[in-house]
Amino acid sequence: MELEILTLSKPGGRSRNEDACGVWSNHDACFCVLSDGAGGHGGGDVASKLVVKHALSWFRETPSCSGSAVEAALRAANRAVVSEQGSREALNDMRATAVVLAIDTARSEATWGHLGDSRLYCFRNRCIVAQTRDHSVVQSMVDAGYLLASDLRTAPGRSKLLAALGDAEHFEPSIEPGTLPLFDGDAFLLCTDGFWEYAKEDEMEAALTAATSAEEWLRALEASILKRGRPGQDNYSAIALWCKDPREVTRTY
Repeated sequence: MELEILTLSKPGGRSRNEDACGVWSNHDACFCVLSDGAGGHGGGDVASKLVVKHALSWFRETPSCSGSAVEAALRAANRAVVSEQGSREALNDMRATAVVLAIDTARSEATWGHLGDSRLYCFRNRCIVAQTRDHSVVQSMVDAGYLLASDLRTAPGRSKLLAALGDAEHFEPSIEPGTLPLFDGDAFLLCTDGFWEYAKEDEMEAALTAATSAEEWLRALEASILKRGRPGQDNYSAIALWCKDPREVTRTY
């Protein structure tokens, strides 16, 4: 399995970008990590960078594409954030979301995990076939029937989280229970809330259908964000990934 990957991270209307994202790969595997920090006074950007750095470091040392590996990488990142909180007062309350995608390119399989409201979308035949569930107050109200799913982007308190990295006592990430077999044309989008707030799911599918590359897909979605954005809008970041199976490519001679 061959992968086409593009990353994007912008400050939006803020003076500081508290998002971070990164990718590491070898001949047999690829790991993507995206994080959105919170905490103020510089704490958010510190937390998100720690998450990406330590999760990818864990994968470099143990390049395993399994649910247990994803959870272990997230736990390593959480320990790093908790440890750094005590280094100075301004970082005491810093937290971060995280979403991790692990792909076994040799076996053409994927798995993932997350904590917070940064999301992963999986697309097949240009349609969403899997999506992470936010660990947020608004998501819990939708689940309970008090709000509609369409309210996730606009409800008051949308950004209030129920869980995030940086909690030493309560750390329960959501991990995909198994691996997903991958096929030619499958795609993934990892994104922070500042991205998905302005890019709706049907638009993600439409942009993917119209695109000829991961870069074209991601740039089209960014155009929607810039068009709808407002002064002072949140940072927005994303990782777009396309799966390509060379065996499925029709060759002409």
